[in-house]
Amino acid sequence: MKCIVCKGTETQSGTATVTLERDQLTLVVKGVPAQVCPNCGEEYVDEQVAAQLLETAEKMARVGAQVDIRQYAAA
Repeated sequence: MKCIVCKGTETQSGTATVTLERDQLTLVVKGVPAQVCPNCGEEYVDEQVAAQLLETAEKMARVGAQVDIRQYAAA
């Protein structure tokens, strides 16, 4: 896919570190599969991965976690 930020470069498969914040929770997930622009560094996570990350954040928020740092693991 073409990067929507710099508009001319094709993205490449790679990984990203995703940080999600909600109320008191900060969730950092490393090694998330993503499409990464080699020109500007913009990262794109697909819909299924994004849904999994949001579900994880919801679970962490429900148990009252404030900070959680983890490695990505596919469901």
